[in-house]
Amino acid sequence: MPKPLSHTDAMRFNRQIVLPQIDLEGQERLAESRILVIGVGGLGSAAANSLCASGVGNLTLVDNDTVEATNLPRQTLFDENQIGEGKVIAAKQRLEAINQACAITALSTSIQAQDINALVAQHDVVLDCTDNTDSRDAINKACVEQGVALVSGAAIRFEGQLFVYKPKASACYACLRTLFDAPELSCTEAGIFSPVVNIIGIYQAMLAMQLIMEVGEVPLNALLTFDGLGHQWQQWSLPKQPNCPVCGESTHKK
Repeated sequence: MPKPLSHTDAMRFNRQIVLPQIDLEGQERLAESRILVIGVGGLGSAAANSLCASGVGNLTLVDNDTVEATNLPRQTLFDENQIGEGKVIAAKQRLEAINQACAITALSTSIQAQDINALVAQHDVVLDCTDNTDSRDAINKACVEQGVALVSGAAIRFEGQLFVYKPKASACYACLRTLFDAPELSCTEAGIFSPVVNIIGIYQAMLAMQLIMEVGEVPLNALLTFDGLGHQWQQWSLPKQPNCPVCGESTHKK
């Protein structure tokens, strides 16, 4: 059973608790949850801000980058006074000012320098907020091997996409990669409309909270895409691939 909320916290998060789908039990689950956010750029900044404010108990932030002036239009955790600081350190300072009860671990490193499997295994949900294929593949593989849920987000130009992996219940990100090539362009090269990256990051936070609270229907075996110019969401069916090199049947029989 989750640890009961204090009276102060129950009052603070009352607007969520009064939702019958959440109630005290759901908020208590959130307070005991451990969420790993890999990448504290536009996606991770928006996601971490929402998760911390909503009552997540433990957040781990991973990023080896520093705050730059060009980040400020879309990476809403940072301000001009933090330019030059490590992103995870700057984010930790801002998040602790929002919710002191949220325990924040800041890892100013790349996932390549970490034992990614051991790191993932310590958490309930992982948010992939990175912007390169190699990192996405490594994070997905670790989540599958450790049986940890993954919420992957991406945004470029006016477009965004979301994908959820739930252990033993859905296709993994590698199944998606067998059907679609991951975009190689970065936001630096192609550009990004700042509200779009924040929409996708906030949506990642919502999906993570729904997984933890067991609220509503999380889209599994599906790719969600967002068109910011046309204001359209679409959901594409993504069946599990039997021959997937990461979660396929042949892989797990070895």
